[in-house]
Amino acid sequence: MAEIRLGEVESHFADIIWDNEPLHSRDLVKLCQELLDWNRSTTYTVLRKLSDRGLFKNDGGMVSSLISRKEFDALQSEQFVDKTFDGSLPAFIAAFTRRKALSAEEAEQIRRMIDQAARED
Repeated sequence: MAEIRLGEVESHFADIIWDNEPLHSRDLVKLCQELLDWNRSTTYTVLRKLSDRGLFKNDGGMVSSLISRKEFDALQSEQFVDKTFDGSLPAFIAAFTRRKALSAEEAEQIRRMIDQAARED
């Protein structure tokens, strides 16, 4: 999937959809009016832009996601590691742990995740 980045306001908008999906576009307009102080046209413009980027769809007035919040977060993490650390997860972890020590619980949790990922390959 192509790189997808969201600005702060787009992130709030995406959260509204993820927290309430599926929802009718008129309900999305109401939520955006209440939470973001947007008018109808702003809501539809941002929905169209994020739909064009492959995040959401508006099918017959029903708005839902094409990519879940967890999938989006995973994609963002992958893109960050790819761009910042040339795709090297060990380089990312080394940089992260240089400034912040891991607790024993965090280290164990990471070991379990690594073991799980290795079994899936």
